[in-house]
Amino acid sequence: MVSHCANPKCAKPLHYLREGRIFVFDVADRTGPDGKRSRRMEHYWLCGVCSQTMAMEQSATGVRVVMRPAARLRSEMASRGAALAS
Repeated sequence: MVSHCANPKCAKPLHYLREGRIFVFDVADRTGPDGKRSRRMEHYWLCGVCSQTMAMEQSATGVRVVMRPAARLRSEMASRGAALAS
């Protein structure tokens, strides 16, 4: 059950679904005693503030929080601008 923002730097408690974004991933469990792999759905929530600049991504190593492409570009441009201003 989802109880807080998936961003470890935020962890805002989930009280209402009216803000933020829910992500659902199909995840393979370990092989059971019968030799079959089971699957389950994992749910993640990013609060409204975090979901403006971040998303969830599934890879071979698991699910992680990533910067959204447009937010990543703005962040890189801002850091370059700060470096030039210094």
